[in-house]
Amino acid sequence: MMMKKLFLAGTAAAALTTGAAQAQDVDCPIKVGVLHSLSGTMAISETTLKDVMLMLIEQQNEAGGLLGCELEAVVKDPASDWPLFAEKARELLTTDDVDIIFGSWTSASRKAALPVLEELNGLMFYPVQYEGEESSKNVFYTGAAPNQQAIPAVDYFLEELGIEKFALLGTDYVYPRTTNRILEQYLKDNGIAEEDIFVNYTPFGHSDWSTIVADVQELASDGSFVGVVSTINGDANVGFYKELAAAGVDAADIPVVAFSVGEEELSGFDTSNLVGHLAAWNYFMSAESEANDEFIAAWHEFIGDDGRVTNDPMEAHYIGFNMWVNAVEDAGTTDVDAVREAMWGQEYPNLTGGTAVMNTNHHLSKPVLIGEIREDGQFDIISQTEEVPGDAWTDFLPDSAVLTSDWQELECGMYNTETETCVQIQSNY
Repeated sequence: MMMKKLFLAGTAAAALTTGAAQAQDVDCPIKVGVLHSLSGTMAISETTLKDVMLMLIEQQNEAGGLLGCELEAVVKDPASDWPLFAEKARELLTTDDVDIIFGSWTSASRKAALPVLEELNGLMFYPVQYEGEESSKNVFYTGAAPNQQAIPAVDYFLEELGIEKFALLGTDYVYPRTTNRILEQYLKDNGIAEEDIFVNYTPFGHSDWSTIVADVQELASDGSFVGVVSTINGDANVGFYKELAAAGVDAADIPVVAFSVGEEELSGFDTSNLVGHLAAWNYFMSAESEANDEFIAAWHEFIGDDGRVTNDPMEAHYIGFNMWVNAVEDAGTTDVDAVREAMWGQEYPNLTGGTAVMNTNHHLSKPVLIGEIREDGQFDIISQTEEVPGDAWTDFLPDSAVLTSDWQELECGMYNTETETCVQIQSNY
């Protein structure tokens, strides 16, 4: 059966660790918290991540469970309400007594849950691209850091397309603001004048894009080649791309590279007017590999719809979940501290043909892909790198350039290499 094929490696590892597992006092079932918005503005993106977690848990149970136990999903809906992520994370770790959490999309929701995770020593896998500038011992970041998405996308604009002016458009919260702060400095370092960088933020769910699109067009009125770098999140993307089309803007005139638009978001669009615009991720459904073919087939079988797409955060959950399974098997326990140590150096095949590696800064090494939107809502992969290690701290902001993260040797997520001291607050935002 296709679902079982995906976990043959994990089953074999389980057989090797049976003795260790039997020696542990493991409470069955092993509870897996799923913390994703199933309502509100982020439901367009997060509901699928809940579904893929249910699929992965079902597959693992069909492959024999974990440490002799069944896995049980405990699903919470924080309803796109960032403070509610903290409340639901607390419920998962106390009332529901989960062993692990997979969840969150926006950085605002992750940062809301973070103090609870650190207070209660919970562990969460975070599957979405983010702004970096953070490293917690209680989070494994399986999405892209800026050097695995934002910086390579801007490099493509500069080096391959020859973009001369930049419009940085984002939703008004942590991820876009921090990412754009990094990108503004990076662009200036690469010779782009401050007056040639237009930055704008809009609320979640923003729908009237006419003025902003007109402002972007005005930036190009002197004949300069303008590119849009989009950190617009959630269902606001629907209105943005519709306004681009209504204004007659196509990719040949003003290309857009998006960091939060993938196959799932495009599945609800008329993409005929979006052909040629870009997205930067670590995975696209159109990637050609046997592992990806099997994953897509398993997803369609599980969801009961051959028309459903896959996307980058789904792959991040796929990698993170399987690494967690293997770490639990290696540790012989679900104990958070033991699993954390067993995670360092974990390897698992990604769906684009290479191997993801979990580094001691709790970030993955993953390839960087740039895709061009096709009329069918899929992407032509036009650029792909080898695996790039994710940086917790950017090299392009002075205060961050001196910081490093290493939870194995330094036991610190925010280590100042100049003063050789560990800063206890694991965020520089």
